[in-house]
Parts: sequence; C-alpha cells; structure tokens
Amino acid sequence: MNDTPGKPTPVTGATLDEKVKNARAQLDAHVRETVRWHFSPDTGTPFWLDKAKTLNFDPLTDVNGWDDIKKFPFFEDEWLRGGPVNRWIPKGMKDRAWYVFETGGTTGIPKSRVVCDDFKIDYEMFSDTLPEKFFPRNSNWLMLGPSGPRRLRLAVEHMCQYRGGISFCVDLDPRWVVKVIKKGWMEHLKAYQDHCIDQAMTILSANHDVRCMFTTPKLLDALCKRLEQEGSSLEKKGITGVFCGGTEMTSQWIRFAIEEYLGPKVYIAPTYGNTLMGLAAAEMPTAKEKYKIAYYAPQPRAVAEVVDFKDYNTLVAVGGTGRVLLTTLTKEFFVPRFAERDEGEREAPSEKYPWHGVSGVRPFHETAATTTVGVY
Repeated sequence: MNDTPGKPTPVTGATLDEKVKNARAQLDAHVRETVRWHFSPDTGTPFWLDKAKTLNFDPLTDVNGWDDIKKFPFFEDEWLRGGPVNRWIPKGMKDRAWYVFETGGTTGIPKSRVVCDDFKIDYEMFSDTLPEKFFPRNSNWLMLGPSGPRRLRLAVEHMCQYRGGISFCVDLDPRWVVKVIKKGWMEHLKAYQDHCIDQAMTILSANHDVRCMFTTPKLLDALCKRLEQEGSSLEKKGITGVFCGGTEMTSQWIRFAIEEYLGPKVYIAPTYGNTLMGLAAAEMPTAKEKYKIAYYAPQPRAVAEVVDFKDYNTLVAVGGTGRVLLTTLTKEFFVPRFAERDEGEREAPSEKYPWHGVSGVRPFHETAATTTVGVY
C-alpha cells in the first residue's frame, strides 16, 4: 500500500461535540496554513499573488481561520477557462510533475485544473472509508466511467493500486455523448452506451477476478440490465462492492438499485464530487433512513456549505434547502467560495464526519433547465 503524504490526521474526541470542536480547530489551522502558502511571495500561486493586488485585505495577516474565508470574493469558474495553466502552479511546487484535468468543455474552452498529488490524496481518503468486507484489499476493479482528460480514470486507478489491486478501464468520451443528446440522436446514444457496456461485459467475462467497480447510475442501470438479459448479475460475476457517483443518484434510484440489482451481498458507496473538490463520501443508504444519501466533504481539504439562494453569505438551518458553496483548501489548489451548480439540504455533523454535510443533491433549480446531467 502506497500512502501519499498530505492526508489530514483523523479527528478524535470522546463525544460528538468534542469531535465537532476539534474538527473546527483543525479546519482553522488548515485555512491559515493553506492561505499563507498560496499568498507567500516565495511559495505562492501566480494567479493568487496577482489577485491579491485587487483585494481590500492582506491574506497573509488577515486570514486566521475559517470565518475569514468570507473576506475573499466568490470564485468565478471562468478563471479556470484558458491559460496559461501554469499560473495555477504554486512557486513552492514548480519543480514537481503535474497533470492537467478538464471538466465540461462540450462547447467552448473547458475548465482546467492542474494537479500533482491531490487526486491521489482524495481517493486514498475515500478508500479509507470503504468497508473491507465488501471492498476487499488486493482485489481488482472495473472502472466503468469517463476516460480522456478527466481525473476519474487516473484517480480510480490509483485508488485500486493503493488498495493492492489492478484497475481495468473502458474507453468512454462523455463529450460525444452530450453532442449526441443535443442533436437528438437517441439511436446513436443507445449504440454508444451499448459499446461501453460491451467493454465492461468483456472485462467481467475474462477471468480477471474483478471484485469491485466504479460506475455512474446510468451505466450501472445499463450494465445490470445487460447482465439480467444473460441470466446473470453483479453478484454472480463476483462483484461485492460498487463505488457510484453522479447527480442522478436520488434516494428513489438508489432504493431501486439496492432492491432490484444489488441485493444484500453487494454494497453501494455513493459519492458526490468533482475535479475541484475531491470526493464527498456517504454511508450506504438504508430503509431505516428512507434511503437518504448524506454526503460529507473531505474536511479540512474541502468544505461544502449549503447557503441561502438569495444570500450566499448565509447558511441555511440544518434540514433547510440551499445552494452548495464549495471551498477547496489544498497545497496545490485554493478555491474559495465557489457556487456549485447543485443544491440540496444541510445535514448535521455525524460521529464519522463531525462537520455539516449535504443531502438530496440535485441540479441548481435556476440553471437545471439548461444543464445536461447524467450523460454517462
């Protein structure tokens, strides 16, 4: 197992209140360290060093904890479109090897993020939340999701290697899928989906001892239907754990998946994440909780807030509905107060994740009509 330096120390405490207090202290310290790194003349990020000239405060002296993040303006995703991409590489890490991952890009210039170790740290942290019974170490994985310039391919592959296994990947271009949908070529869409499922079926039938997999709700639907047609199932193919991500993962969908496709011997681990944040983890939904999926960001490296639709400076009450506001705080990447294209309900801290979370994640209602989601 190859641990990557940079993972935060797990929060401890005798009670939930104590854990919440300690998690907040950890976050405050992490904010101070991260902001000073990105705004120091010696180690800072060129984009932020330049942006500091326009701020009405000094990040090096005036940001002393999480509450001070509000001093920064809301992050604009247009800042990530176009180059030079090197302006996002901190001076203190300029001699490292870098990747570039893209998100979006169906039309126009995609948003780009440079990455060194963050995707490895994100997925190792997520890996540590998976139950060993269903995601056994040294098992091989099927990566049934997007490839190309997206981080998922490399991230899932690294997580598999971190757990001692080998990842088998399919070839999937979501940008082509979006174009097909927008042109109304439903026959082509079905053919392309069949092409991707064909690849997955080949891997599962090739005696590679695949026990775990990553996929999305739509592809899991398609794969399970294909397996049913052939008189098989994920369980019969030896799959015991499914890591699944996507905004179409509603409580209604996951209940259907558990009852119709997975059964009691296959565990599904829902996630909510993106190229900016990393991965927000969730426990497997249960009938007792009415299959609610509550996600918790990987604090202190990222914080997901649920804010009032009309005032992004105001948090909604626990159980209230609002827009997801994301802050990313890593040595490689600093993104303060980015309004996601999602909304949901604010969740209370839990024993496992002693900070607030978000449930019921769905497209932000003001832009949902123009947003193409669940394309793969």
